[in-house]
Amino acid sequence: MKTLEIVLLKRPIGLPVESDFGIREIDLEGPEEGEVLITTLWLSVDPYMRGRMSGVKSYVAPFEINQPLNGGGVGQVVESKDPSLKPGDFVLGNLTWRESNIVRANYLRRLDPDQAPLSCHLGVLGMPGLTAFVGLRRIGGLKPSDTVFISAAAGAVGSVAGQIAKISGATVIGSTGSNEKAASLLAKGFDYAFNYKEKSISRALREFAPNGLDLYFDNVGGDHLYDSISNMANFGRIVMCGAISQYNLTQPPTGPSNLSLVVSRRLTLRGFIVSDHNDMQEPFLAEATGWIRHGKLTYDETVRIGLDQAPKALIDLLEGVNLGKMLVKLADPG
Repeated sequence: MKTLEIVLLKRPIGLPVESDFGIREIDLEGPEEGEVLITTLWLSVDPYMRGRMSGVKSYVAPFEINQPLNGGGVGQVVESKDPSLKPGDFVLGNLTWRESNIVRANYLRRLDPDQAPLSCHLGVLGMPGLTAFVGLRRIGGLKPSDTVFISAAAGAVGSVAGQIAKISGATVIGSTGSNEKAASLLAKGFDYAFNYKEKSISRALREFAPNGLDLYFDNVGGDHLYDSISNMANFGRIVMCGAISQYNLTQPPTGPSNLSLVVSRRLTLRGFIVSDHNDMQEPFLAEATGWIRHGKLTYDETVRIGLDQAPKALIDLLEGVNLGKMLVKLADPG
């Protein structure tokens, strides 16, 4: 059978542009024993993909030139050569950016479509949600008495992190890049939210956390990290999840010039990769599905329609256009 796929044509310099990508038709043969043929329904678009476009060795392999991109996706089984899955089943896994995929069945997780909308398994119930949960609970040691600051708080990870912190009893501050997004955070229960393009980060933190921050969940790096270090309380913790402000830089970023405060205030800075903490997936899903069911955890999605829109979706994500989780919808369930 023939299918379309998105490939990386060249490595971006700075912010990716659509000409860095291509779309082509290929012949897909199979499935063979132990494999399934699936129709791709949803593709996840995530900030870490920018690093994979650079060709630099990291915790996940880089994308290859003239080869298709891949990432989290949800699909529906069309043909199965494995007894664990049957046609009609919905599955979650690492999918190539194609309209159809052939994948080994043991690489996929079957989804219950009655548990939540399928797209949730790429966002609030997926890797971004688990990232927020792990970052706060295991890495940050979240306590009900904490004052918590979250950058990129209207994104897929940040919005969940803020709500988990609120559910846990903490005071939560969120920064984002527009007044509309700030309003959405307040609607989700954040105590304070601000547009960092209109109000300086340092001023906002002094106003909203006069006694200092106990926990900073860093999705941005750069000025957000600098100002958070300057406004941390003694023994504060900084969870380093991402640095999206630096992903498209063409020159090496300057490091924070206030790291001496890490010593004098006895701060802890710790980075993490969510895939190192898969043991927390089951407890996360158990709690998160209950929170959603009881209206304590809500979510936003920004959806682009069609495989050909996937490159633009990634570019928009890196420019902060999205509210909540960025997704590409390829097809409706059969």
